[in-house]
Amino acid sequence: MHPNTLARLVGVAIIILVLVVAAAQSTYVVEPGFRGVQVTLGKVSDEFKPEGFGAKQPFVSHIISVPIRQLARALPSECYSSDLQQVNIALRVLYRIPEASVVKIYKEFAGDPFDSLIAPRVQEALKEVTALQSAEQIVKKREEIKARALVATKEKIGGILIVEDIVLENITLSKELEAAIESKMVQEQEAAKARFTQQKSQIEADTAIIKAKGEAEAIRIRGEALRDTPGLIQLQIVEKWDGKAPLVIGGGGENTGTNFILPLGTPALAPTSGPNPTMKK
Repeated sequence: MHPNTLARLVGVAIIILVLVVAAAQSTYVVEPGFRGVQVTLGKVSDEFKPEGFGAKQPFVSHIISVPIRQLARALPSECYSSDLQQVNIALRVLYRIPEASVVKIYKEFAGDPFDSLIAPRVQEALKEVTALQSAEQIVKKREEIKARALVATKEKIGGILIVEDIVLENITLSKELEAAIESKMVQEQEAAKARFTQQKSQIEADTAIIKAKGEAEAIRIRGEALRDTPGLIQLQIVEKWDGKAPLVIGGGGENTGTNFILPLGTPALAPTSGPNPTMKK
């Protein structure tokens, strides 16, 4: 092959390669859930690039993808309670970058926006909230602690980033403090049980007194009725009579005033020593 022909073929191949590379460099694709920031010779475009296919200036421009989907990051926090007890909290922060803030965050804040914007504010808000509660209350009121820390975090960050939620995964106290809290809870339960037993005994005593007073009042009223109405006893005997003629059995002596009223069908009483009793029908 002639040298001139070979040189022409090499030159055409180089031109084709340059065109292919230039074509590749002049297009971009932004994946779903991301927005693109275009940087041209060190200058950032004021508008973000939406997801999908697009064109750019080859070799001098490049696209940086920024996620706008919700993200989750773990964050440990060391706080102190109002009674100066150390409380270690393991939490997870759910956040996202609004698309309106994509360019601003890239231009004004270096690095990961979570590390530079969210984490310090969450730590600060959580420490402010826990400093107002005792260690025991932090454990008992974890939902309240979370809600107040979330509100404080949103106020500190503003609208540049959106913190969706803060999840308190674990709250750890010192072993000595945990033992003290457990002992206190046991004592409170025992005290509550003792109060219940005392109240139950008091109620039973009050009930017995009321019952005794009721019985005494009933006896008093009955006694007064019998005293004021002597015929009441005879009336009760008549009301309870079964229709059989009674036997009246007199006492053994002439001066004994004791009589017994028995039904007619009552078997004869066995004779006893001494005078025979007098029977009247």
